[in-house]
Amino acid sequence: MIIPALDLIEGQVVRLFQGDYGQVTEYKVDPAAQFNLYHQAGANWLHLVDLTGAKDTQARQLSLIEKLLNSTPANVQIGGGVRTEQDVADLLNAGAKRVVIGSTAVKQPEMVKGWIEKYGADHIVLALDINIDDNGNRIVAVSGWQEDSGVTIEALLDDFLKVGLKHVLCTDISRDGTLAGSNVELYIDLCRQYPQVQFQSSGGIGSLDDIAALKGSGVAGVIVGRALLDGKFTAEQAFACWNN
Repeated sequence: MIIPALDLIEGQVVRLFQGDYGQVTEYKVDPAAQFNLYHQAGANWLHLVDLTGAKDTQARQLSLIEKLLNSTPANVQIGGGVRTEQDVADLLNAGAKRVVIGSTAVKQPEMVKGWIEKYGADHIVLALDINIDDNGNRIVAVSGWQEDSGVTIEALLDDFLKVGLKHVLCTDISRDGTLAGSNVELYIDLCRQYPQVQFQSSGGIGSLDDIAALKGSGVAGVIVGRALLDGKFTAEQAFACWNN
């Protein structure tokens, strides 16, 4: 399925280029109205990133998030600086159907495995952003891509499968925000290796051909953000492309 995405800073819809807060594009759209447009086009799931909360967890836009989630009938998965169990509880209580956890899953895996056991694998998505080195090793990056964890995505997945991990959002960092297409081979390989995991592809979607290229890959979801906001194609066209 197609999962339209919005990133928010101080309630404003934005896009970062390759995760860089210094390279921000602002979009003059109302997030609730935009989510409703996506839902009307056929989106049962939406993806929301609280970039303000990612930078400073004390500044999490919880009341805005709650209002936004209440305004759409679609299911919403939400991430951005989820570092404590309280963060998970707050977002689920605000109406999120799934909480997206990134760096914390790499830095404190035992704690996050405990959250999966407590809240259920259906309610947790691991967001794993990877750099692929010259030898083809897929190393997970953390802290807004500023740090190399030294851990491969395969080692992390093997560890989390012990507690029934179900949902993984995987981004090839070199493709993010580029509109240059997804790393299709990466997703084919991961889906083949880990058939019990529902992978979401993220990064690089710039055309309907990029969506079509992922159809046989095995991914359960395709995150589409910037291309929709930039008008490369409509949400209706994206859904038609995926469903046909």
